Amino acid sequence: MDAKQLSVRLTTVGAFVPQGARLADIGSDHAYLPANLALNRRISYGVAGEVVKGPFENAQHEIEKLRLGDHLVARLADGLAAIQPADQIDTITIAGMGGPLIRHILTQGPAALIGVKRLVLQPNVGEATVRDWLAHNQFKITAERILAEDGHTYEVIVADRTTESVHYTPAEQLFGPFLVAEKSPVFVAKWQRELQRSQSAVAQMQQAKVAPTAHLAAAETKIKLIEGVLSDVGK
Repeated sequence: MDAKQLSVRLTTVGAFVPQGARLADIGSDHAYLPANLALNRRISYGVAGEVVKGPFENAQHEIEKLRLGDHLVARLADGLAAIQPADQIDTITIAGMGGPLIRHILTQGPAALIGVKRLVLQPNVGEATVRDWLAHNQFKITAERILAEDGHTYEVIVADRTTESVHYTPAEQLFGPFLVAEKSPVFVAKWQRELQRSQSAVAQMQQAKVAPTAHLAAAETKIKLIEGVLSDVGK
């Protein structure tokens, strides 16, 4: 993979970046995503933010190699601290991190979110906590995608700023409001695996000398939600 040929995962993320956006890609690694969008004239300006020196230097190198310095800048910074007011960022992408870390990054940078109209988020795990943050911070989910690539399953969550009150049911928060409605084969396969893992975890907790009551209750609730969603598949 490089800036000219993205993975399916990053291509899916990039597809939801609006034409002409001023983009901040947080945790950009080699800056492949913003570089690809700049090469294809999809964005007017981009920031590739990285908190680790090595990936930051990789991003710098990629930008220089592709001669994108007029449209793209790499910054060594923690999370949304990579964004400066003069950037006038309107779209943020965060891909390839755990949901709790994405939530932490968004929570720690409220000033940088001023003026941001769209978030395109791809958590590797913990999608529910991302959806919970969005609902409580004036961002409404407007699209979702689930895909399988190289033995992994990924979810892409697209959220736009709103003045409406946003609320998701426990099932919508866990599975995704669009994904649970669609129930694609990738979605079904993911939650069949997760059901087996959760059932195994419950069996182990029940055998413990002192059962972890709270964890057990949470796992049993999750199992009921998964079984409910999968019960009408194929009908």
